[in-house]
Amino acid sequence: MRRTWLLGFGFFSISITWALYNGFVPFFLDDYLESTALIGFMMTIDNYFALFLQPWIGSRSDKTNTRFGRRMPYLLIGMPLAAVFVTLIPFHTGLFTLVLFMMLMNLAMSLYRSPTVALMPDLTPEAQRTKANGIVNFMGGIGGILAYGAGSILYDSDKSFPFFAAACITLLSLLILYRTVNEKRDGIVPAAEEKIRIKWRDELDRTTVLLLGAIFFWFVSYQGVEALFTLYGEHQLGLEESAAAFSLTFFSLFFVLFAIPSGWLGNRYGKKKTILIGICGLFLVFAAVPLAKSLLLLRVLLALGGIFWACININSYPFIVSTGEESSVGTRTGIYYLASSLAAISSPPLLGLAIDEFGYRSLFVCAAGGMLIALVFLSLVKHDGKTSKLTKLHGTKAV
Repeated sequence: MRRTWLLGFGFFSISITWALYNGFVPFFLDDYLESTALIGFMMTIDNYFALFLQPWIGSRSDKTNTRFGRRMPYLLIGMPLAAVFVTLIPFHTGLFTLVLFMMLMNLAMSLYRSPTVALMPDLTPEAQRTKANGIVNFMGGIGGILAYGAGSILYDSDKSFPFFAAACITLLSLLILYRTVNEKRDGIVPAAEEKIRIKWRDELDRTTVLLLGAIFFWFVSYQGVEALFTLYGEHQLGLEESAAAFSLTFFSLFFVLFAIPSGWLGNRYGKKKTILIGICGLFLVFAAVPLAKSLLLLRVLLALGGIFWACININSYPFIVSTGEESSVGTRTGIYYLASSLAAISSPPLLGLAIDEFGYRSLFVCAAGGMLIALVFLSLVKHDGKTSKLTKLHGTKAV
């Protein structure tokens, strides 16, 4: 598992960069744009890049074969470029240059996000992937928490300091990965299989489509709650903005704390069973939140929600990888992010529309409904989430 912790530095750098970007770039946009809706749209640029580029980049990386490996070339190009452009953002001279640097940074990060994520299953046997995904997501979660904590202190000192920090961490993470990861030596996919032609029709089989449907709907629920919770706390519960935002950290904190245990549960009892527990639990949490009258009860529910979300999120990516061939890991990474990006784009406006029509209570009613639909999709999946196609092909059982 030592290699898994090293791979976690890639997730660590991505999480820190995105958290700082999401936390402070809206302040820059606010200097030029009066419409909050337009600012929100500009902040979804990364999801549009993910929608179109990441499936293609993931597929391309499956078919790449260099002396550096399949994924590493994309990291060697994308991570330095992302470091440059994230550093330039606070030095914009107007709206045009700000948007230009934002787009270039998002483009650069799209070059290496799917290949970085695909490194984990590339170098990890099927039986250990849920535990490994728990570890790398734990490191990613720590990165997000540090970004908001330390990033705020740096931002108060100088607006450019958080972005310099993100660039330095990105380059340091690249150095660690480059020096410690050798895909040719450590990869578990036989060399002959790396040249197999990827057929999208074969990848999008019934099991995969049902899984993508479940992924889409549970991300619709999660993304909508994450984006609109502070408004819910302020307008529905009468909380101060800071109290509402602080309450949401209970969700994130317990997700991070339960990331590694949920990976162990997925490995021990199967990814599908663990995700089903998470969906049912999060459905009950979302359904109960509108009934919570005290701040303490609300935060307890959000903490439970973070635990159940870990059961879902930590096991979902290894699950969709396990339903395909080992040679198509990058492709399946891309379509996983396609589904989650579609949810991230569509969820806030859809749930916002529901709030406009029916009030803030409808936020968690809709979120619970999304979990219910995800439960239906996942219940139709026959794959147990324990064995991959490659494991079945060789007639061995993943333990």
